[in-house]
Amino acid sequence: MITTKRYDYISIEKIGVHPSVGNHRHLDTAKVSHYVQDITEHGLLEPLVIWERNNNEYFLVGGFHRIEAMRAIRKKNPGYFDMVDVRVVSGEPDEMRALNLKLNADRVDTKLTDYFDTIIHLNNVNWSNDKIAQFLDRPVAWVDDIIQFVPGMPAEVRDRLAKETISWTRAKAICKAVRQSKPGHEAKELKAQLAALEKPATAGPKQGRVLTIKQAKRRLSDHLKSTPKTSYQLDGEDLLSLLLVIEGKEFTEKHRARVEAKFPHFFTKNSGK
Repeated sequence: MITTKRYDYISIEKIGVHPSVGNHRHLDTAKVSHYVQDITEHGLLEPLVIWERNNNEYFLVGGFHRIEAMRAIRKKNPGYFDMVDVRVVSGEPDEMRALNLKLNADRVDTKLTDYFDTIIHLNNVNWSNDKIAQFLDRPVAWVDDIIQFVPGMPAEVRDRLAKETISWTRAKAICKAVRQSKPGHEAKELKAQLAALEKPATAGPKQGRVLTIKQAKRRLSDHLKSTPKTSYQLDGEDLLSLLLVIEGKEFTEKHRARVEAKFPHFFTKNSGK
């Protein structure tokens, strides 16, 4: 069970990176540079999250960009940030990996594919789908689908999801088509499915309504009843995509993919009609 043991002030040199609890994506140099400027001007406003595996043995769980920024600051300013504010937590390695993902999921640029490896890992170590969904504040049906489709997902499909050029619904449909193809024809079916992705561009952006305002309100209401602490962080493109999808006239597959990444419960099979 994950618990916060204390808030502390410890040496930055004591903080390591555990092989199983690293950052879930590559460091963004632009983000590190932003934190260098922000931390230099205002200090560390949010404590790092540190896992104390054993007494005085610390591993970073949350704050990978910020600690990298502080290390950059220290190279130019010896003595700066010798000690840093931290939130010290305890738990099992699998729980720390899940907490790492949860902390990163609160960031604006978190993608659907960022969840995949961790959810599959937690499932493999016998976390129930309900437990995973509750911890990540996501619908159980969404977790069910990831566990069902991701292990056998073709790399080409996952790559398009990571780039947010196709929606999760479209990705699942492709996976189903490949699975249902005749034995030995999987590669041919995948090629045909990927080729079909290019066709909507020549036919124009109109795809028909896939989400009404009534559906969005009902599904959001149902989701908040089960996970009342849910919060959202949207940028301008996210908001525009949501409006276009609800309007149902000029949205593209990319717009739908953005909406599905931010509001997966709008499209899950158990979200109502």
